[in-house]
Amino acid sequence: MDVADSLYDGCRPKIRRYWVRTPEDASLPGTEAAHQLVVCVRNKCTAEEALNVLRDLPNPLRDADAQTANAQAAPYNPLKIDVFVQTLLNLGSKSISHSFAAISKFHYVFKILAESEEAQICVLRNVWELWARHPQMVCVLVDKMLKTQIVECSAVATWLFSKKMAPHFTRSYLWEVLHLTIHKMNKHVSKLSGELSEAREALARADSSSSESEEEGAGGATGGTKKKKEGEKPSEEAVERMEERLEAAHMDQKRLFLIVFQRFIMILSEHLVRCDTDARDPDTHWYRSTVGRLRQVFLEHHEQVHKYSSTLETLLFTQDLDPHILDVFHQFVALTA
Repeated sequence: MDVADSLYDGCRPKIRRYWVRTPEDASLPGTEAAHQLVVCVRNKCTAEEALNVLRDLPNPLRDADAQTANAQAAPYNPLKIDVFVQTLLNLGSKSISHSFAAISKFHYVFKILAESEEAQICVLRNVWELWARHPQMVCVLVDKMLKTQIVECSAVATWLFSKKMAPHFTRSYLWEVLHLTIHKMNKHVSKLSGELSEAREALARADSSSSESEEEGAGGATGGTKKKKEGEKPSEEAVERMEERLEAAHMDQKRLFLIVFQRFIMILSEHLVRCDTDARDPDTHWYRSTVGRLRQVFLEHHEQVHKYSSTLETLLFTQDLDPHILDVFHQFVALTA
């Protein structure tokens, strides 16, 4: 058995209604399609064949009367995502390796069904519902989906701070997912930055080498090594594309931190207002834990957060914010000054 699979052994996923054959369950939307998909996947179907099984499922986000006329109106189909994710990951629940293989084989289907952020959050909810009794498996699967770009970092952050996850908010595994998500984004930005720096250096070396070659060529000598360096010269267009990708990555990184800190502010502010309204002491275990997690995000990712401190101060940590929350930001700014 794989070492990773040993984490998972003995803990089975929560079986959904699709595989409980009762008259009531059989009438639920998606049940028949789920059973068809099970047969299809076990018969080693292609991604296109799996999509074909899901094709005619109704979209709960649209009114029944408008389904035909407004076929393109809804941004995504939660029923299709529900049936596909629950069925596929349940079939792959024998081990982590089986789950990864299922995700890889049907990666195309995930990308088709989860184009928008709302759809990606729906995917994450289904992963959680299936593996809620084994949070470590949720961490592993979310990490895999981030690596394969099935879900974006912003979708993971929004999902973690959603109301449906509120009962689990103080659990350590949620914060493990949050930090691995932020680290994934930081690593992506760092990688693109390094590649751009190398490309710029190579371009500068090639230009310098070209100038030297022209001077030597005028004297009748041309070095083979210099020709090789010229052949490695990246084009200016390629460097520009790298700059654009890095700029987009910085925007995604800033958006991720804005989402995370905005959600922290919202839940802490709501808690303080409720306590003030009910004349209760706000200094509860939940409050101390959440403020501690906020500080942890600041400190663990201080290099990246520091780059956006002025934006955070302008948009989120404004003077009209509750002093208890604002103090956490001011402490961070003081430490990084």
